[in-house]
Amino acid sequence: MIAPADRISSVSEYYFSVKLKEIAAMNAEGANVINLGIGSPDLPPSEATVDALTDCARRPDTHGYQPYVGIPQLRAGFADFYRKWYGVELDPAKEVLPLMGSKEGIMHISMAFVNPGDGVLVPNPGYPTYSSVSKLVGAEMITYSLDADHEWHPDFADLEARHERGEINLDAVKLMWCNYPNMPTGANGSEELFRDLVDFGKRHDIIICHDNPYSFVLNEHPISILAVPGAKDICIELNSMSKSFNMPGWRIGMLASNPRFVEWILRVKSNMDSGMFKGLQLAAVEALKADKAWFDGMNDVYSRRRDLARRILRAVGTEPREDQVGLFLWAKVQDTSAAKDGISSGQAICDRVLYDAKVFLTPGFIFGSNGNDYVRISLCANEETLAEALERIENLKK
Repeated sequence: MIAPADRISSVSEYYFSVKLKEIAAMNAEGANVINLGIGSPDLPPSEATVDALTDCARRPDTHGYQPYVGIPQLRAGFADFYRKWYGVELDPAKEVLPLMGSKEGIMHISMAFVNPGDGVLVPNPGYPTYSSVSKLVGAEMITYSLDADHEWHPDFADLEARHERGEINLDAVKLMWCNYPNMPTGANGSEELFRDLVDFGKRHDIIICHDNPYSFVLNEHPISILAVPGAKDICIELNSMSKSFNMPGWRIGMLASNPRFVEWILRVKSNMDSGMFKGLQLAAVEALKADKAWFDGMNDVYSRRRDLARRILRAVGTEPREDQVGLFLWAKVQDTSAAKDGISSGQAICDRVLYDAKVFLTPGFIFGSNGNDYVRISLCANEETLAEALERIENLKK
């Protein structure tokens, strides 16, 4: 009898993969579900970006395999972008590695650094891929708590106290995953937080893996952890074209770190893909040239959507904070009495809204137990669609 690898039992199908199949079945029966769960930007890339792709695709000499490290123009483009917006100097030849999306980079990094049994620190709540990839590589996953009382920032003193009590072993930890602006909570990062993360990593010989795809969405002061002096010694930063440049399906990302870390990750990556199509890379080069007007225009749209999204969240009985940044709003359930029989209050609300109003919101439990009493909404739907979702939900009360 054929059986799958043991690692398959440690993970389940991605929540959104399962839910989107359910929604597709509902729509096939005429439900017309409004999807406000997925963070897939619906706005287009810049015209220059699309032109670069199509121009390259029409040429007869651009369809072959490309370098595993990406074309020089793209590496230079990422380096220029980091210098201009973050004030970070990167050697494009040795400290930048283009990726087929930053999600793939999470696997590349984990395979490059984590042996079975090594510890990995993952946030609760946090991006589910940090946990699932850690399980797939056989890591000992150690969750660290994020909560509103600490502004959704790590409590380093608590982690070290747990180590002193013998509850966790920081000496065995190889990686710590974090991302600010934070998904799902919308909490912003700060120079002080990034200095503390770098200091924590250096004191405990833990690689700090910072995931930074949301820093230009509804955020006036984009920052990078690599701007902290000495950060490259212990940090790897992932970034993506998906959110800030409206290119989620193009699958273009990057990572930056010191040359040694980049070389080790490349050993994994070069055995897993054969490089991106050249047209995608040249298009990314054009996208990275975006000026402040591009980001301001995008954020004007998201700002108007955010106002409607807040009204939706209040209509379902949750309350979002006013200081959130990024592509989502995260809101706390005000009446948690609906939680029962293993269903969290956030899930109870989302199920009711999906099946009764035909509006899909994301329950916070999928990001970890600290999200049980929260609901997340995406800003990746136009104002007309958001207004219709609000009307459907308000009609439930009549």
